[in-house]
Amino acid sequence: MTNSLPPQELIVIRGRGRVSALGQSLDGLSAASPFTPRQLGLHSIPVAALPTAAEAAVQELRRSQPAYRQLDRTVLLGLLAARQASAAAGWPTSSGIPAPGNQQPATSNQLAVSIGSSRGATGRLEEFHAEFLREGSVPVPASPLTTLGNVASWVAYDAGSTGGASLSHSSTCSSAFQALGNATAWLRAGMATRFLAGGTEAPLTAFTLAQMQAIGIYSPFAAADFPCRPGAGKPSTFVLGEGAAVFALEKISTASLAEQPHQPVAVLEGVGFGFEAIGSKTGLSADGQHFQQAMRSALGQAGCDLAEVDAVVLHSPGTPAGDAAERAALRTVFGDELPLLLSNKWLIGHTLGASAALSLDFALHVLETQQWPTPPFPTDLALVSGVRPLRRILVNAAGFGGNAASVVVALQ
Repeated sequence: MTNSLPPQELIVIRGRGRVSALGQSLDGLSAASPFTPRQLGLHSIPVAALPTAAEAAVQELRRSQPAYRQLDRTVLLGLLAARQASAAAGWPTSSGIPAPGNQQPATSNQLAVSIGSSRGATGRLEEFHAEFLREGSVPVPASPLTTLGNVASWVAYDAGSTGGASLSHSSTCSSAFQALGNATAWLRAGMATRFLAGGTEAPLTAFTLAQMQAIGIYSPFAAADFPCRPGAGKPSTFVLGEGAAVFALEKISTASLAEQPHQPVAVLEGVGFGFEAIGSKTGLSADGQHFQQAMRSALGQAGCDLAEVDAVVLHSPGTPAGDAAERAALRTVFGDELPLLLSNKWLIGHTLGASAALSLDFALHVLETQQWPTPPFPTDLALVSGVRPLRRILVNAAGFGGNAASVVVALQ
């Protein structure tokens, strides 16, 4: 994916949905910390779990069909975000009834699905394994409910897709952009007409939290004190979160865009990837070479000047080495005059395979509102909004194993 689309074609985001520690909307953010304490052994640690209303929506969805009662939480979060994206796009919903203003084809059999998740069905896999250790056997659904393909296939089922591809991706914390890049390539190639693409993750299990603590990067701050602090330096302030974000994508012509009612449309201008061969699977180069590759690839597809990038939604999980490497990569690509640096992880934690999708959702919210909340701790993140109009944002993601991915998005 190194070439730009022909100038007469665009990949647009018709609708989007999300669920996270902020709920199902980014409007009306509270000044209080959205993090909550979770007991892990003898210690209490902060996590970014769903708030009450979003949790009720997940449980209602679980009860809505007998088959959904056995699904992993990762799948249910993906279904919830995908339904919201379809409704926002005016596509036929799971009920088969087109949302108001639907301008799409009446049938949904050309809909394809591409969903990223770092760990997939985390909770159910751990439950089945515990049962195996206890009983010496597992129930019949253990395998089909815990394979990675289980995630995208249920989203496709719930969306009513009958003929499109159902693709699941896992590439640690850039998984959602791997899914988005794959969907973009299929649309460019004419192999699909519409895509639901994004990421989902529900990793707040005791075993996964213990794994993150074992790496030695978990935040020492209390839940009420905004414990995830990107760009704040030492100590490491990684905090695990759960969530999902899904986007409704189409390829359209610039001519058809001009014929539609005058309102800004989100255009996915570039999706780039990078990889660096690092001996340690948790390590990265000091100058973030994989970040540099991903950003240059995405910017090359977008075909824009560096000065036309107004802001960057960072990967920046609050780990000193990772935060420093991403900023070093930005200085290498952009020089000393960096775009504004933004992050949503101080509000929703690090959601692993869903984090890139939730960062893109945050970028679109900033483009639409020209506003973002101010972090209540010392950081290099931009603190003041409204100084100048933001028209185009670069979004970064990276993960274990030396992979990185970047997206350029703009409103046109």
